[in-house]
Amino acid sequence: MHHLAGHPNVISIVDAFEDAVAVHVVMELCSGGELFDRIIQRGHYSEKKAAELARVIVGVVEQCHSLGVMHRDLKPENFLFVNHAEESPLKTIDFGLSMFFKPGEKFTDVVGSPYYVAPEVLRKNYGPECDVWSAGVIIYILLSGVPPFWDETEQGIFEQVLKGDLDFISEPWPTISEGAKDLVRRMLVRDPKQRLTAHEVLCHPWVQIEGVAPDRPLDSAVLTRLKQFSAMNKLKKMAIRVIAESLSEEEIAGLKEMFKMIDTDNSGHITLEELKIGLEKVGANLQESEIIGLMEAADIDNSGTMDYGEFIAAMLHLNKVQREDHLFAAFNYFDKDGSGYITPDELQAACEQFGLRDVHLEDIIREVDQDNDGRIDYSEFVAMMQDVDFGMKVFQ
Repeated sequence: MHHLAGHPNVISIVDAFEDAVAVHVVMELCSGGELFDRIIQRGHYSEKKAAELARVIVGVVEQCHSLGVMHRDLKPENFLFVNHAEESPLKTIDFGLSMFFKPGEKFTDVVGSPYYVAPEVLRKNYGPECDVWSAGVIIYILLSGVPPFWDETEQGIFEQVLKGDLDFISEPWPTISEGAKDLVRRMLVRDPKQRLTAHEVLCHPWVQIEGVAPDRPLDSAVLTRLKQFSAMNKLKKMAIRVIAESLSEEEIAGLKEMFKMIDTDNSGHITLEELKIGLEKVGANLQESEIIGLMEAADIDNSGTMDYGEFIAAMLHLNKVQREDHLFAAFNYFDKDGSGYITPDELQAACEQFGLRDVHLEDIIREVDQDNDGRIDYSEFVAMMQDVDFGMKVFQ
């Protein structure tokens, strides 16, 4: 990150302190919220604004690549606004998976997040072009409110990334400019050699300042879908963490030892690579895509690593959360007044306890609330916890 110091759209390191256990890094404060949340809050949004955001995102990619750095985990959650001002700078965060590269060098470790991962990453033969693919996915979502490649399972998402067709027919694409579609199409070319470079993206007429991106408002349905996409799975992640933290010492004794064994550098956090090696050692027969999904399922703070609590949550996710007493205890954690329902106020309090800000409660509740009474009862909560397809229904 010191390598990228000074770029206006890359978060800066303020200081670092070391004690006997860890190195504590103090980062620049970004209190303005995540990229999608800001768009939703404003309530007005145009292609021109999407092009402006694309220019910032790809500008960071170009700077990284010019310095021999690839990010490898570009996603909307990794773009934060410095403050709530209208013209607040947008900052790129979380360089935990970034790597230095040399021209022509190829990498094989599968990293990144399912919706945004490039096909060549899944094929274990990639270079910096993977960042342009991820940026293209973000731009597709900025314009339509949904990811270009999705399915009901993580494995299904990966198959779509490798083979699925780009949809420019469904709403709102008929009303999106040809320039925007041309750019996205050329960023999401599966052959990295044929894909636009970051510099070529910035030279595209749709992205340029005073370029061809129209200023008319995008369909309001785009904002609605963005809200739903942003809310996906947040309650389920919190609930799994609650169950993990309520387990008895006897129940987690084995998992505690496993965490120590996998955390080879004793940092208190497990990286994706450590998780892959550790699960292999204990004989867990998981595909790489499933391990990435495991990390995603438990990584509440989007740090790209798992702390002890998140690891226990991940193991719960792996073994399915089906014990009645665990589910009931988790439900009661949210249902503070014992009414038998999780209300918006109770959900808000839980989000604050977990440090989740700018969460759209109505979308989380709507996704789980089967009888549309504006609250979540126990049977709805259990259905969410045991439904592997939960979170994808918003696109169907």
